[in-house]
Amino acid sequence: MEAVSPGAVATQLQEDGMTPVDIGEVQAVQGKALNLDKVFSARVSPVDLIQFSRQMASLSRAGVPILNALHGLSQSTHNTKLSQAILDIARRLEGGRDLASAMSQHPDIFSQFYVAMIRIGETTGQLEEIFVQLVRYLERDRQTRTQIKSALRYPSFVVAAVIGAIAIINLFVIPSFARVFARFGSDLPIETRLLLGASDFTVHHWPTLLGIVIVGGLGLRHALRTEQGRYRWDRYKLKLPLAGTIIQRAVLARFARMFAMSIHAGVPLIQTLTVVAKATDNRYLEDRILGMRTGLERGESVSNAASRTGIFDALVMQMITVGEETGSIDTLLSEVAKFYEEEVDQDIKRLSARIEPLLTVTVAGVVLVLALGVFLPMWNLAEVAIKK
Repeated sequence: MEAVSPGAVATQLQEDGMTPVDIGEVQAVQGKALNLDKVFSARVSPVDLIQFSRQMASLSRAGVPILNALHGLSQSTHNTKLSQAILDIARRLEGGRDLASAMSQHPDIFSQFYVAMIRIGETTGQLEEIFVQLVRYLERDRQTRTQIKSALRYPSFVVAAVIGAIAIINLFVIPSFARVFARFGSDLPIETRLLLGASDFTVHHWPTLLGIVIVGGLGLRHALRTEQGRYRWDRYKLKLPLAGTIIQRAVLARFARMFAMSIHAGVPLIQTLTVVAKATDNRYLEDRILGMRTGLERGESVSNAASRTGIFDALVMQMITVGEETGSIDTLLSEVAKFYEEEVDQDIKRLSARIEPLLTVTVAGVVLVLALGVFLPMWNLAEVAIKK
């Protein structure tokens, strides 16, 4: 019998008048041919997820049953991976699962926060409103990430160009000048000797240097995949020059927005903090928010538990305190989220203006070193040649 779960098999057998004793999964034996669908499966982008959420909100508003809506979207969605996931969710619903549980089987598409909000919508009967809120949140989050990438694109190109230029100069340009200097046999300034020594080392040991870069990159990548390495990196990101404050404000805006949405939907505080902590995408802040949850479990107030974390500034703490006293913490945190989102927008717009002077000074420094180390001796040698 084909079914989505052993429970669905048992239900069908019992309806047919049979009592199952043991139900086991049997997989068809397939060849070892490469599954190209998995290799080239399309990634579900934030735009795809926003579009899916918007369509679900519209269909729910129109009174279309969830199953009918999912079957229709599975056929109209252009993303193959998302279409297959929607179809699997529909099959699980037909097998008796709820929508949130069915979505949780696809964690690479639907985050823990997304699934938790869907579960809230099912519990409270406000699924349409939850989809609308998710669309707003996903659009805002995507806009912030796009702005940050756009602000860092130009500096990244400049840094890459400078590194490439230095490598080419060390490997090809300076060795040519070294042969010219050797023919004259004159004394060279200390800057030129340092450049020649660095170039000679690069030319003779470039395989070793390349190997060190590759091994270092792979080691860093492995370290960031570990729990401790990711924790340290997420903590260090908040202290980065120029970008650290932007990252922290963006995360705090996300926290305030998700916290307000969850409280407004009627989610208990403990469950809210658990879900929101996982959705911050920062292990360091996640650990602090989970510590806040521990304080609430001990009977502390929200404001006292938040102050112990040390991650919230005076504005957030004031809003949490006032909201706790007036019973409108969700409304005030929504205002906090809006304030931080506007601050992040302004900071991102100013980021390029702050980075450009640093890039200009860096490029000027590289040109100055080359002028002092290469061209100045050439001018001296030209004067010697003219006198001869």
